[in-house]
Amino acid sequence: MAPAPEDLRGSELRFGSKLQVASLALRDRILRQPLGLSYEPEALRAEHEDLHLGLHSGNALYAVLLLRKAHPEDETVLKMRQVAVDEAFQGQGYGRMLVAFATSLAREKGCTRIELHARAQAVPFYEKLGYVAEGDWFEEVGIPHLFMFKEI
Repeated sequence: MAPAPEDLRGSELRFGSKLQVASLALRDRILRQPLGLSYEPEALRAEHEDLHLGLHSGNALYAVLLLRKAHPEDETVLKMRQVAVDEAFQGQGYGRMLVAFATSLAREKGCTRIELHARAQAVPFYEKLGYVAEGDWFEEVGIPHLFMFKEI
């Protein structure tokens, strides 16, 4: 059963915490396994600098995403990556709530733009949230993606 919206909390997941470790399993199940991929240890170590954000109720994690600097020379632009919502809770607004939390946090940190590479099936989700597509389709992890951004 889904928790009531008022019981859900968006927060930063401290690297190495129980919720952050749980987020790896969620991301793997939703984003990697369907493509026959797995995480490389060196790629996961590189995420130490990322902001790991989750939507949870207590110790139950429902959605996760990562934010990192999109361009080393520009502190005001973040790249949203690895957005995953537990399959049992997709289509119920959890992703929208987490992206709203991430956007608010990014603004608080002085950021003015969020960029992302959207999988084809996620493009309508991001368009509803005000993201704009730019450029042509490209392949990433073996599937079509589109560059999208939003000025915040």
